[in-house]
Amino acid sequence: MAKEGQNLLSIPKFDGDYDHWSMLMENLLQSKEWWHLIDPGYSEPEAGVEQTEAQVAVRADLKLKDLKVKNYLFAAIDKSILKTILRKETAQQLWDSMKRKYQGSKGCRNHNCKLFEGSLRSWR
Repeated sequence: MAKEGQNLLSIPKFDGDYDHWSMLMENLLQSKEWWHLIDPGYSEPEAGVEQTEAQVAVRADLKLKDLKVKNYLFAAIDKSILKTILRKETAQQLWDSMKRKYQGSKGCRNHNCKLFEGSLRSWR
């Protein structure tokens, strides 16, 4: 029997197939009820905006959950890839950066290879 607090879920590792990985990660985050930190995302309040004690408490809870989601993403993404991602202050920024960089990457590579091969043929 698992000890209380022990994590039984494994974090899907990013292996270059963004579409498959994102589906697994989205499912994991939804099962933990944290997907709202990716879509629509978490943002800090603007400077100088007055907040009630309750709003401050809610904001602190959201920030903690955002850090937990970032921790899952950091564990899933190889260090060499993380070094290439500039915006990673929030989980949503990290997710969006991965999406922009890798979504459809296999199909794009195949398409670009075909375009390149076609260009080479026309040069001959």
